[in-house]
Amino acid sequence: MTDRRIAALIGFVAATLVLASTLHLSGAVGDGMPPFRPDRAGVAEAVIAAVLAVGAIALLRGARLVALGAVGFAIVGFGIGLSMTVRGGGAGDIAYHVTMLPLLLFALAALSGASRRGRASRRTA
Repeated sequence: MTDRRIAALIGFVAATLVLASTLHLSGAVGDGMPPFRPDRAGVAEAVIAAVLAVGAIALLRGARLVALGAVGFAIVGFGIGLSMTVRGGGAGDIAYHVTMLPLLLFALAALSGASRRGRASRRTA
């Protein structure tokens, strides 16, 4: 997979996080019970979206390790979010996490493979 496509995937996930954050912080989506809190989810989603946006831009500029770190950060964040939502969130929030987490894992795998291929080609050159 090309870096542009990986960056587009990362950007897509970031855009969905901006939407989810907006919905949570505006109170439009607020179902659930502790430990899930929509306001905290909205802040976390905004932070992860910003980190992923930086990672996507960095990848377009050739900084794969930055993108790899951003995706790793997002995966950890999604894991924490999923644990909170499973214990107290609504069905929509759970479905969102379960849908987006595999996309992030795919991006991580693609970036890891691209990084290994890049190192191997530099060694043979």
